[in-house]
Amino acid sequence: MQFERFGGPEVLAEAEVPDPVAGPGETLVEVEAAGVNFGDIKHIAGEHTEGPNAPTGPLPRIPGMEVVGRTPDGRRVLGYVPQGGYAAKTAVPDRDLVALPEGVSAGEALALLIQGLTAWHVLRSVARVQPGESVVVHAAAGGTGSLAVQLAREFGAGRVIATASSEEKRAFALGLGADAAIDGDADGYKERVLDANRGRPVDIVLDAIGGPVLDSALDALGHLGRLVTYGVSSRQAASAIAPSRLAVENIGVAGFWLIPLLARNGIGGAALEELLGLTARGRLRPLVGAEYDLARARDAHEDLLARRTKGKLVLRP
Repeated sequence: MQFERFGGPEVLAEAEVPDPVAGPGETLVEVEAAGVNFGDIKHIAGEHTEGPNAPTGPLPRIPGMEVVGRTPDGRRVLGYVPQGGYAAKTAVPDRDLVALPEGVSAGEALALLIQGLTAWHVLRSVARVQPGESVVVHAAAGGTGSLAVQLAREFGAGRVIATASSEEKRAFALGLGADAAIDGDADGYKERVLDANRGRPVDIVLDAIGGPVLDSALDALGHLGRLVTYGVSSRQAASAIAPSRLAVENIGVAGFWLIPLLARNGIGGAALEELLGLTARGRLRPLVGAEYDLARARDAHEDLLARRTKGKLVLRP
């Protein structure tokens, strides 16, 4: 599936192109499944232009960042590419290929690559969660949020508080292991969070919403609390933060974006190894959603944009 001009899902079209050729330090992968991301939607819209791994080159282009497939020697692998995943075959840098353990499905593996690594790093690398701490996870029914709820519990959080926009999503978050699930709206946010944390301010907030919700989250943090921002799904700007506001309770605010980290280090390492191991042992449940034939990639994008989906969307060549 490729696009010859920038636009919405309608610009995606099926095409026959020559097989890619693996260059030095690359491996050709026969694709079993490709993951769908908002980054793919931004790519075909011409918006995904920042960062060291931003897609480049002339049109037409083939989108897609995540693939599961087989190497010529028969290994089943998970791979990351800046573009080219929506295809029957793609060339993947060797440092961005990892072997898949038995018991991890293609959909689960794809959910772990972008969303899983993001959840791992916001908790471990940035927030540096400690046993017994309280953690608030915004958008807890989403791909990253649902994994962050489970990982916070796995990493020893004392209390995990999920926010979500509907009763159904809040019930889902409780089923993942959250101790409490509340409405994440900015109005009355502080009061709901403190009530869910038994009257005490919280230690960590993981925010992918931004705007007024981020503003309210700062007020719910206690002494040495940390807020990690890793997305702005509200498409609203948060207020400027005065350093004096942070100093009163010694609060830290940090940002995280996975793509520069992958460009620097590749996907291999302890984080993905731990995620795959937890999934293989049944201790982590990545949320896998609908599967589509590759030729229906346009439908997958339309469903994702309309928020008709839940879990990782998968394309099958």
